[in-house]
Amino acid sequence: MRFYAIGDIHGQLELLKSAHERIARDDAAHGGAGEVIHVGDLLDRGPDSRGVVDYLMRGRDAGRPWTVLRGNHDRFLPRFIRQPGWIDAGLGSGKHWLDHQALGATQTLASYGVGNDGDHQRSHAEALRAVPEAHLRWLESLPLWRLMPQTLFVHAGIRPGIDLSQQSEQDLLWIRTGFLDDRTDHGPLVVHGHTVVDEVTHYGNRLAIDSGAAYGGPLSVVVFDEGGPYLLTDAGRAEIRREGATA
Repeated sequence: MRFYAIGDIHGQLELLKSAHERIARDDAAHGGAGEVIHVGDLLDRGPDSRGVVDYLMRGRDAGRPWTVLRGNHDRFLPRFIRQPGWIDAGLGSGKHWLDHQALGATQTLASYGVGNDGDHQRSHAEALRAVPEAHLRWLESLPLWRLMPQTLFVHAGIRPGIDLSQQSEQDLLWIRTGFLDDRTDHGPLVVHGHTVVDEVTHYGNRLAIDSGAAYGGPLSVVVFDEGGPYLLTDAGRAEIRREGATA
């Protein structure tokens, strides 16, 4: 079994296409039949969130072996359209998606031809007309995790000591404190994004793969097979930085 994990995309369509090209080359060189898992945060900050959604939906419809997980940023657009006043409890600022410039609402809405000038009512009316209902339903349907042999893929992480079936959506999409600083054995290796690292890093019990594509960094790909995990670069497979160990 071979599978590939792609970090947080954040509207970077060209980086996503390049990542899939690296995967296709590596997969063909190793016999094919690999599966691709995206750990979420398809939207916000980058220039083409709509293009990312279109691309991934087309791949699904074509039967590509792709799993797309939900990230915390993937809730903002659908919730804004369904519940215009909604504010995510995970935001320490308490600000609305449209008002918190660092979140990237302006870029996401612009990719659909919608403005964000501070008038929530106007932006909402434009978004209702511009954002396809199929995009909203697809984003709302994305799973929160994927469990593979010895490996759990999730956007942000897990609450240690809680059975997977009992994990809260809020933790799976937002957790940092209590997970990033925990060194106990979770059973499967937890592969996650959400928290940016300078480079893909293996911490013993978890593997962090968000290398900051939203901020000009690379969109990292990790390959898992009998010898992995390995970082997948344009030059081929490379060793992954390791830090710490499981208690």
